[in-house]
Amino acid sequence: MDLGLKDRVYIVTGATRGLGFASARELVADGAKVLVTGRDEKRTADAAAELGPNAVGAAADNADPAAAGQLIATARERFGRFDGILISVGGPVPGFAVDSTDEQWSAAFESVFLGAVRLARAAAAVLGEGGVIGFVLSGSVHEPIPGLTISNGLRPGLAGFAKSLSVELGPRGIRVVGLLPARIDTDRVRELDALSGDAASARAGNESRIPLRRYGSPQEFGRTAAFLLSPAASYLTGVMLPVDGGSRHGF
Repeated sequence: MDLGLKDRVYIVTGATRGLGFASARELVADGAKVLVTGRDEKRTADAAAELGPNAVGAAADNADPAAAGQLIATARERFGRFDGILISVGGPVPGFAVDSTDEQWSAAFESVFLGAVRLARAAAAVLGEGGVIGFVLSGSVHEPIPGLTISNGLRPGLAGFAKSLSVELGPRGIRVVGLLPARIDTDRVRELDALSGDAASARAGNESRIPLRRYGSPQEFGRTAAFLLSPAASYLTGVMLPVDGGSRHGF
């Protein structure tokens, strides 16, 4: 299936590893050009180099108020156009409600929530018809995940912002979509499994509760993201799509 991605230009934040990198890889594989970002300059450059000549890297922190405008300007300068953005950021520190500090909440709000809002607003200001804004969120949008209190607090609010934005931008032909990953086999998920003290047992227990009985692969997530960002998904907006092997029990 031709997704219509050839020569389209996307920004993917948090793309030095994990779900962001997997999404950038699938976009490039289908013909898109991608500006990948991350906070570490060397890791960002290495990720872009691994993706090949249709990717460039730009070190940026989503929490930096100047980052959004700079990234869009860079994408246009390097590739001559800008068609969409996938906003991904590493998850907040794990912890329980009684243990999370004000400093942890503030840092996560700046990067996970307000940084994403700024990026989306900046993209919305310059995108034309056919543009798309995507958010990598979490299954915690629908159901809290034990031990991830800060994420549980921020992700649903960001989904609400994305839904509101989709309504506002729809008349301009700009789509807004969200992806809700659950147990995808990334470094982040392996680190969370290890917090139990027995990563193998934690994984086995989690897999037993997933209808497909396995973790998803980053490639599976990346392919889903590439489709949602592509012109092939041109009549999908405002959706929050679980990528979870059936873990969500509701409709």
